[in-house]
Amino acid sequence: KRGMLRALEKRPLSSEEIDTLFGKILNQIRTSGVREIKSIEVGEIMMDALRTVDSVAYVRFASVYKNFREAKDFEEFVGVISDNKE
Repeated sequence: KRGMLRALEKRPLSSEEIDTLFGKILNQIRTSGVREIKSIEVGEIMMDALRTVDSVAYVRFASVYKNFREAKDFEEFVGVISDNKE
C-alpha cells in the first residue's frame, strides 16, 4: 500500500477513492482462491488497478516496480502504454 500511496502522491484522487481502490485490490487477492500469492503477482495486480484510475500513478509505480534505470526504460514503457491505448 505504501508504494501505491507514493505513486498517487499529489494526484487528483481523494483518500476515499484511494481506500476504495486498495479495497478492490485486497478483495481481488482474497477471492483469487490461492492460499499464497507471489509478490510479483501482487505488483501486477496493483499496476493494473492504478492503470485504471491514473496513468501518471501507474507509470510512477511501474518505474519502481520494474526498476527503471535509464530514460529509455521510461520511453519504452510509455511507448507500450500508448500502443495499447490505440
